[in-house]
Amino acid sequence: MKLYLAQHAKAASQEADPQRQLTEEGLRDVRKVAEFIRPLNLCVDYLWHSGKKRAERTAEVLADAIKINKEHAARDGLGPNDDVAALKDEILLSKENVMVVGHLPFLSKLTSLLLAGSESANTVAFKQAGIVCLNRSDENRWQVEWMVIAELID
Repeated sequence: MKLYLAQHAKAASQEADPQRQLTEEGLRDVRKVAEFIRPLNLCVDYLWHSGKKRAERTAEVLADAIKINKEHAARDGLGPNDDVAALKDEILLSKENVMVVGHLPFLSKLTSLLLAGSESANTVAFKQAGIVCLNRSDENRWQVEWMVIAELID
C-alpha cells in the first residue's frame, strides 16, 4: 500500500481572502509538482481532501496528474487540527492506495504516528504543494519512499 500525503499549496491570508483560496504562487507551485509526478503514472483508489478551498484546489490540480480508481472527494476529519487516530486506523485496515491533501499540523501528526508511533515525533518537514509518499511493508511498517517539493523542480 502507498499513502501519498500532500500539503495544500500557498493560500491567501485570512484577511485578504476569508476563503483562503490559492495564491498565484501556490497555483504555480502545485502545477509544477503535478507535472513532475505525471510521468510516474501514480494510481490511487482514493483521493481525499479537506473541505477547505485551498486543499480542494490543490487536490483538483493533482487529480489531473494521477489516475483515481474509485473516489475523489472532500472528507470530514482532515482539518488542520482534527484527530488523526480515526484516519490512521482506517488506513491500517486498508490495502488500497490513497492520496490525502490536507493541512498542518494534521499531516505531520499522521505521518509521525505511522512512522514513529507518536504524533509528536515530527518526522517529516512538509512544504506547501509538496507530496510525501509512504510505503507500507508486509510487516505493517511504514517508510518514506520519496518526497517532492516545488522548490526542487526547475
